Amino acid sequence: MAEETHDLRLVPRDEAYAILDEQLASVLAGIDDRVAAMATVAALLHHGFGHLWTGFYQVVVPGRLLRVGPYQGTLGCLEIPFGQGVCGTAAAQRQTVIVPDVQAFEGHIVCDARSRSEIVVPVLDGRGELIAVLDIDSSEPASFDQRDATGLARIVAHVAR
Repeated sequence: MAEETHDLRLVPRDEAYAILDEQLASVLAGIDDRVAAMATVAALLHHGFGHLWTGFYQVVVPGRLLRVGPYQGTLGCLEIPFGQGVCGTAAAQRQTVIVPDVQAFEGHIVCDARSRSEIVVPVLDGRGELIAVLDIDSSEPASFDQRDATGLARIVAHVAR
């Protein structure tokens, strides 16, 4: 089955996330492998929106450590402790974190010096346990807002199933 990667860069964000949500429901139908779901979500988001870095950090030690999972982009940090950087903060707080200017975020971990803004969305399983975070970096400042937080919360639900 060949699937098309939609160019969503010029589509209004609410509509873009609806298109992506529908596509993921179709592509991932019958798939119960979390890593395959993460890889598919990362690829469609990354190429659809043209982000700098798009991927998942998986919880490997609950409450303590994240490790890089499926992603698209340049090399990512391999491990991030809870509470450190944007990903570790989102994991520790179990809340989406939007950073319009990563240089102004105290404790930001630089994996790619071209990154200017970032959004990190927690991924909770059916029991409400944190299993991963979705991390997206942009080379443009202030690339993310509440529309992204809302849309990405729906998108990560495909991983949590």
